[in-house]
Amino acid sequence: MNELRKPTAYETVLEETVDEEDRHLSLKAIMREVVETAILTVVIFLLVRMAFQNFRIEGQSMEANLHHGQFLIVSKLVYYLHPPERGDVVVFHSPQNPRKDFIKRVVGLPGEEVEMRDGEVYVNDVRLHETYISNPGNRSWGPEVIGEFEYFVLGDNRANSSDSRSWGMLDGDAIIGKAWLSYWPPRTLGPVPHYTFAAVE
Repeated sequence: MNELRKPTAYETVLEETVDEEDRHLSLKAIMREVVETAILTVVIFLLVRMAFQNFRIEGQSMEANLHHGQFLIVSKLVYYLHPPERGDVVVFHSPQNPRKDFIKRVVGLPGEEVEMRDGEVYVNDVRLHETYISNPGNRSWGPEVIGEFEYFVLGDNRANSSDSRSWGMLDGDAIIGKAWLSYWPPRTLGPVPHYTFAAVE
């Protein structure tokens, strides 16, 4: 028959010490995991912020393709891989107020001569076939040659847009990124349409 033996005072203290050490080690492990998770979360957040930025459209300058109150995600990395192309919708710091951001479409590229005749855009004396414009208006502008690393940008709503016709060419350094995805309101969910072909006649 087995006999139960009451632990000595020394054994009891030893067991309590071991339990306390186990709890201490377990607490340290939990705290370490919490700190590592927090650091990883911050790193991921910073990487995402470096690559993307959300943007809310204000005004009607990009109607009827993009609308007031629409929310977009802007890719900030794409132009590290290649320069803006004709037809891209870009978000940039306003040349008149760098604390304010604008959204427009790239129409003219560095080194090109741009002119507007009765609302129609000519690049190097060739008319652009802009299928995304519903009301081009009848304004004339230019001609003017675009400088190195500069872009000629216009709003799609030509009758209601502050753009390169008003304040000149856009410095490439002011570009934040390319409008990539619309996520609000839900009916607009999807990629932002770009017309990089910008077919010429």
